[in-house]
Amino acid sequence: MLPGIDGLEVLRQLRGFSDAYVILVTARAEEVDKLVGLGVGADDYVTKPFSPREVSARVKAVLRRDRGTAVAGADDVRRFEGLTVNLAGRDIEVDGSSVVVSSLEFDLLAALAGAPGRVFSRAQLLERVWGYDFYGDERVVDVHIRGLRSRLGDDAADPRLIGTVRGVGYKFIGRPL
Repeated sequence: MLPGIDGLEVLRQLRGFSDAYVILVTARAEEVDKLVGLGVGADDYVTKPFSPREVSARVKAVLRRDRGTAVAGADDVRRFEGLTVNLAGRDIEVDGSSVVVSSLEFDLLAALAGAPGRVFSRAQLLERVWGYDFYGDERVVDVHIRGLRSRLGDDAADPRLIGTVRGVGYKFIGRPL
């Protein structure tokens, strides 16, 4: 509800060039609004009215999350058939073309690609990517997986990179090079 531009559009533009932490503070409290905000790339979502102590706690929680600041090395690049993930540079290439994803989508891909074939539950992915103190619905993982698949050109009906294990969660199925 910003003048002249929607806050989600600001976030979309920001995610095009920055991995900055973002906590949306808004009057929009519907579940769909929260899912869209988190899907666009917000690290957290706080609705009005709110307690200043709650916002402070959420800021501290977001700041505890790793943003992948390690120095680049050979172990920081994961190569699969049609996909290259540079963990240190936070770069993704699909079939030789650079792909821009949100910070959370990158962290999800890094978690999955770090253990190909291993099935991760939504709760495990929330813990690895959002942190131990995430407060919200586990289905936010589904929203980010859907966005990630879309950007990677991966079809959920016939996946080549991220597979769904019904009733459990997700696993990385890409073939290593």
